[in-house]
Amino acid sequence: MAAVPLLPLSCLDLPKMAARRLPSQNGGGAARPRPKMAARRGAMAAEGPSSLLALSAVAVSRSMAALEPDVWALPGHLLRGLLPLLSVFRLERAEAAARRAGLSTQPVWRKLWDDVMKTRPPNSESITCWRKKFLETFFSNVLHGVLDVSSDWRLNDHHFSPLLHSSPHVTQLTLCNMLQGAVELTAEHNQKVLENLAHSLRILKFQHLLSSDQSVRHSLVLLLHRLIHHGSVSQLSIYSWPVPDTVLLVLILSMSAGFWRSGNALAYRSSPCGLCREEGNAQSQRSTREQPEREWSNGENLKGSCGALKEADVQGDVDGRGAGPGQNSGLSGLSCPLQNQVCEEASSKVSCDHASVQGESSCCSEQLSRHTVLRKSRRRLKSAVGKKRRCLRRSRGLCADPDDLYDFVFTVAREDSSGLLDKSSIAEGENGGNWTSSSTGSPCSGSAGCKKRGGSAGIFPLKAAHRFRSVSTLELCSIPLTGDTCRTLSNLLSSWVSLENLVLSYNGLGVNIFCILSGLRALSRHSDCRLHVLRVSDVFSHMPCMELVRCILSTLPQLHTLSVSFDLKNQLEGNGPEGNPSCSDAEIPESCLEQLEIRFPREPLHTMFLLPVLKASKSLQQLSLDSATLPSSQELGLLLQALKECNPSLKKLSFHDVNLADHQKEVLLLLQDPILQEISFSFCRLFESCTAEFLMEIINTVKKNTSLKSLRLPGNRLGNHRLVALADIFSEDSSSSLCQLDVSSNCIKPDGLLEFTKKLEGHIQQRGGQIQFTHLRLFQNWLDQDAETAQEALRRLKAVCSVVNDSWDSSQAFADYISVM
Repeated sequence: MAAVPLLPLSCLDLPKMAARRLPSQNGGGAARPRPKMAARRGAMAAEGPSSLLALSAVAVSRSMAALEPDVWALPGHLLRGLLPLLSVFRLERAEAAARRAGLSTQPVWRKLWDDVMKTRPPNSESITCWRKKFLETFFSNVLHGVLDVSSDWRLNDHHFSPLLHSSPHVTQLTLCNMLQGAVELTAEHNQKVLENLAHSLRILKFQHLLSSDQSVRHSLVLLLHRLIHHGSVSQLSIYSWPVPDTVLLVLILSMSAGFWRSGNALAYRSSPCGLCREEGNAQSQRSTREQPEREWSNGENLKGSCGALKEADVQGDVDGRGAGPGQNSGLSGLSCPLQNQVCEEASSKVSCDHASVQGESSCCSEQLSRHTVLRKSRRRLKSAVGKKRRCLRRSRGLCADPDDLYDFVFTVAREDSSGLLDKSSIAEGENGGNWTSSSTGSPCSGSAGCKKRGGSAGIFPLKAAHRFRSVSTLELCSIPLTGDTCRTLSNLLSSWVSLENLVLSYNGLGVNIFCILSGLRALSRHSDCRLHVLRVSDVFSHMPCMELVRCILSTLPQLHTLSVSFDLKNQLEGNGPEGNPSCSDAEIPESCLEQLEIRFPREPLHTMFLLPVLKASKSLQQLSLDSATLPSSQELGLLLQALKECNPSLKKLSFHDVNLADHQKEVLLLLQDPILQEISFSFCRLFESCTAEFLMEIINTVKKNTSLKSLRLPGNRLGNHRLVALADIFSEDSSSSLCQLDVSSNCIKPDGLLEFTKKLEGHIQQRGGQIQFTHLRLFQNWLDQDAETAQEALRRLKAVCSVVNDSWDSSQAFADYISVM
């Protein structure tokens, strides 16, 4: 047990507080006195106000239930001393009172983090609310069993339910391994926790997943349905899944896209989703009020057809809403036996989920005619009703089968052995925004990267699914995606109109990138497409980076941010699959691109290939070029000229791992640019063969630039003497507006940093304390070689600006140090 702090209570008016009557413990009737507690407090107060009475923090926390109204009314200076002695439960309840008293509880929550979590959180300097950070991490640790609430007295409060009370503060949640967290959250005793998460959770992550059994998957379905379809989750991320379970992956993707089969599959433990049922009833009532009765001869009103279908069901003694003893009624009234499915479908097919899973499409293929006479319409309706009855008999009792829930997933992931697409479905997809296919049928049809094996792979029976709310951000990182999975994802993407951000990182796509682009091309044809951010990264590039960039922009001109990153060049690059047209000749329409990031796998940067992209991107504001090689000394100059002519709005320019040692003239031209606000030369060997004259030219150029706000120079071998020289940027005769300077990874030692600090202080004093410099970054420098000098330099620097540094072992950089000496 941790040491318990003591609280002096002589300053409190305990007799008055003890005289109050406490609420009855039986929940009703008049309040009853607590004579023992009142006598004890009275005796303590009788010793006189000058006495310092100690009461353990545990006792204080336990007595808070009775004294809360009085305690929250205490003056601020008394409440400040009380806050550190409260349990998490009481501290949370004291938040409003502390705010009214002008107090901040942030130091208390930070202390709680240090005492309970015992780790330093990443990016701790950017944490604005330690209360949220603690409770969110606390929720995750308790859920996954890595934190014992009995380990600290502040957590061990009998009023405190760890998951319930911390869940309203959880905006990001990670589920791992065997999805034990999903099972726990969907347990009956955690219904209120799940309700809280449905309102608070925004980001749901899966990491290091393993295969799971049917009961776990049932729990996952319920969790995703509640948090995504009826919740507030807007981002779904999956990380580090080296051998993904295809069925589980497709399940997560399809539900994230808002697709799931209707009816029994969403029922859980014989309890259908109440929210779906309420929405279905409300929609049914609206339809009943808004749609008038029409003549059968009209034939174009599906609602009327449904009414006749219902009447035919009643006459045939088939209960359209009921279900057999072993069958749940379905969540939203959309399962095959329900007549209102026909009313709500955009098409005029009578479909059956289970029959489509088993390949029994005959029960679902009859169409209701829209332009036939009354007699033919009724005859077709009777035929459809007969088929509905057969569907009902086939599916009766299927809810008890544990595999029933996942039949739809298998159907989504499989390849259609028939190899034929229903032409009417394709036409419907073109005209009506069908979920089944893009405007050309399958999004992957015609793509060389999506060769089908014996049929139209990846075509969904999405008519058997109901569409719910979907996420707006999808991230798939370090997950190998096979051809079948890519076709499945492509079909989902083709109608995922709510998707705004797509991140595909290290998925081994290869030629399958064209399959993904095919789905995105179909998506871009939707008038309400919202996709603005696309990030693609992988180990091997299937084609030259610039060709891929041109291909993506010609497909998705509405993108605002595009990032393409590859580690290595594919040895077979240029020998693409037969029938795949090169993207180098693709015409790029005028795009909305504002941010472009390209990481070349040691490819030459040819401005002639980048020029069409720059010309089409008049709104470009940020450009980042990484790991490119410059084939000639003129290439960088050509690029700068192209940027000046084509992109007058460019504000941020970044070079990373590009050798600029022999391009000093171009570097100075960049630093003179009157438009650029942020320039980054990261690991560009800028000062490798730098002369003192070139260094002074850089300093003088920056001193005259009034538009430059941020200069990043990490990994350029500044050393001590060059860092000290950079302080002259802020001299008295400088007109620079520089606010941020990054000199990370530059072999800077404590004595050099201290000299830089002293020189900077001198310039600030000469300028009367007026300086715009606010941020200095010092990551991975040799500040551990003289801790005392480093601490003095940092202390003096922090009085001038915000300093961000880390504890780094400089012994690993000895070889770099030798090269600078």
